[in-house]
Amino acid sequence: MRIYIKNRQRRRKVNQQRITNLLSKSLRLLKLHRAELSVLFVNDSRMRALNRRHRGVDSTTDVLSFPQLDGFPSPPGPRLMLGDIVINLHKAERQAEEYGVPFYDELKRLLIHGLLHLLGYDHEQGKEAERKMQKKTRQLFEHI
Repeated sequence: MRIYIKNRQRRRKVNQQRITNLLSKSLRLLKLHRAELSVLFVNDSRMRALNRRHRGVDSTTDVLSFPQLDGFPSPPGPRLMLGDIVINLHKAERQAEEYGVPFYDELKRLLIHGLLHLLGYDHEQGKEAERKMQKKTRQLFEHI
């Protein structure tokens, strides 16, 4: 498995090895040993621009996912390209403080959330889809 990380904001440093380990464990639990994905860390203004461009929403958000899969099963090959996760570290910091959790717990939640979106989970598709995504999020969060 391959995980690419870029930090395009300056205010908050992140431990890239910790992020890689977290995502690697998640991918192993999901039995996605050939998976490849990228993570981009941004600030509020860059996330707002991405959200406006790709979703038509003129505000910042905490996480966006850009899946490259069009459903499972995937085509045979050496790698399974999942897509890209973009996380707004500034919003993650604010949310961690608001929820009273450590920063890396909030970051872990956002990474799992983004990863599940790459895999086709979508909480905006109704109550059942939301319940299914929440359940999978809890399972992964507790095991990594």
